[in-house]
Amino acid sequence: MVIPLIIVGFFYAKWIENKKEIVWASSRMVVQLIICGYVLNTLFSQESSWVALAVITVMAGFSTFTALRPLDNKLKTKQSYTLVLISLLISACLHLFLMLQLIIKDDPWYSLHRLIPLSGMVFSTGMNALAIGIERFSKAYEDTCDFIDSRKQGFKAALIPQINSLMVVGLVSLPGMMTGQILSGVDPLIAVRYQIMIMAMLLGNSGICLIIYFSLKEKILSNSKINTFK
Repeated sequence: MVIPLIIVGFFYAKWIENKKEIVWASSRMVVQLIICGYVLNTLFSQESSWVALAVITVMAGFSTFTALRPLDNKLKTKQSYTLVLISLLISACLHLFLMLQLIIKDDPWYSLHRLIPLSGMVFSTGMNALAIGIERFSKAYEDTCDFIDSRKQGFKAALIPQINSLMVVGLVSLPGMMTGQILSGVDPLIAVRYQIMIMAMLLGNSGICLIIYFSLKEKILSNSKINTFK
């Protein structure tokens, strides 16, 4: 897998004129995953609600900063970080509750063997959706100052990856979670049920993160215009 990575890195450096980003991202990936393996071994031996809350807090913090990474520095305001953090946390709490308490019915709810992997999926999905949606919205709004049209562009662009995944799952792609369960000997029909839960979560979480963000953003912009006219 290193060879395709080198090819992509070469053309990224040539076309984007950035020689460091792919190398830096790949290096971070390897180091972070190695550290993650050791950390998970430690965490799994310490089942605690406080540890669970700490893990969720750390994930939310890193996701917030990463979601705003593509934006221009002038848009990375305290308000923007706050809106993203609120959107991620509300959507994450909702989806984790639905999955762990109503579907999986985990007891206790802070069982880290399930909470950490599911939280990772929830926060990474919301982070990516917000990154795409905010970036597209910001560019459109800067050009037109039309909130409704800019929101439409941002919302649609951010959900394209998840909608496409739903369209081709089972036909073009066999998701990793489902594949892992089947390889471990789980009944394919049971694996399918869990995968349906995950796929629904991915789209639902992406959409709700964006809905919360744009709803709060619209309210702030409306208040800003009202204050301007006073």
